[in-house]
Amino acid sequence: MKEALLKEFCQVAVDAARVAGEIIQTYANREIVVSHKKGGDTLASQVVTEVDRMAEEAVVATIKPISEKHDLAILTEETPDDGSRFEKDYFWSIDPMDGTLAFVEKKPGYAVSIGLVDRQGSPLLGVVYDPSLDIIWQAARGLGVFRNGETWEQSLQSDMLTFAYDRSFETHPKFSESIDLLESYAQTNGLRGVVASQHGGSVLNACHSLENSPGCHFKFPKSGDGGGSLWDYAATACIFEEAGAIVTDMFGNPLDLNRVDSTFMNHRGVLYTTDASLASKIRELNFTNG
Repeated sequence: MKEALLKEFCQVAVDAARVAGEIIQTYANREIVVSHKKGGDTLASQVVTEVDRMAEEAVVATIKPISEKHDLAILTEETPDDGSRFEKDYFWSIDPMDGTLAFVEKKPGYAVSIGLVDRQGSPLLGVVYDPSLDIIWQAARGLGVFRNGETWEQSLQSDMLTFAYDRSFETHPKFSESIDLLESYAQTNGLRGVVASQHGGSVLNACHSLENSPGCHFKFPKSGDGGGSLWDYAATACIFEEAGAIVTDMFGNPLDLNRVDSTFMNHRGVLYTTDASLASKIRELNFTNG
């Protein structure tokens, strides 16, 4: 894809994310109706609100003209997958509001996430907008990372290891073992310890781990539905790649962001880290009993 076109797509995604973010913030302090939908096996994947749907409508309306012009497919969280992502060369992968549970609880941690992915499942651009803090991340293949319009690069300055995890991970059989492994890694690498915390949905957890390097965010493979969905990782995968960070499944393979048999990512897990040695250490957890 030519650079000029990629830049055009990225600007449209930024515009769409901001429009959706404005809608979300309008309802941030209001009482809203919460519904439940078929999702993964966690509460976070099952809650949905009218605001999710309004945000999705706003994103789709903004990107629709350029999508029709360039024959792009659209995959969104709140609309059934129509399979067009397998027929077009590129498709939008959209989570209109990741972190809905945090939004419902009137806490920060929700964000608009818009990625552009090729048919092979590789991310081409990613835009993440945190409307509660008015922070927008954007990246496109070969064009670097920008935070609020300014060029952004990784900085390994912290003397603590950041572990940003999803709420459901606290009950995972390997939670304690994961913390112990990260503490060991921190000690071995001259760090003072681990700061383990939740930052809402997977999207902002990934961004937080990148911004507070050295850091990580990961999910183990599991047999049941869940583990996040394609739209949860499309944008942040591009941001991490352009930042020179590591984003793979839990076995070191590229993320399959155009999975054929499902939109869930439970089959191979996800792993985001700021450096390769940390990623290698975390993968050791695959071979323990928990």
